[in-house]
Amino acid sequence: MLRSLTGQTAQRHIQARLIEKAKELLSMTTLQVSEVAYHLGFEHPQSFNKLFKNKTKLSPLAFRASFN
Repeated sequence: MLRSLTGQTAQRHIQARLIEKAKELLSMTTLQVSEVAYHLGFEHPQSFNKLFKNKTKLSPLAFRASFN
């Protein structure tokens, strides 16, 4: 049903929402990257880093540095 409405799979939709929330947290808080990962439900921060870099072409730290 989601695919018919948005053209995205459920996994892709969830990942997009996670990345948007991660960007918000990285740009507006002083939480460490691992804290952001845990806050978003990742058991391992490395998994979060890999997904974030795959989707944005920037590491979470590089993304945060772009705001300073």
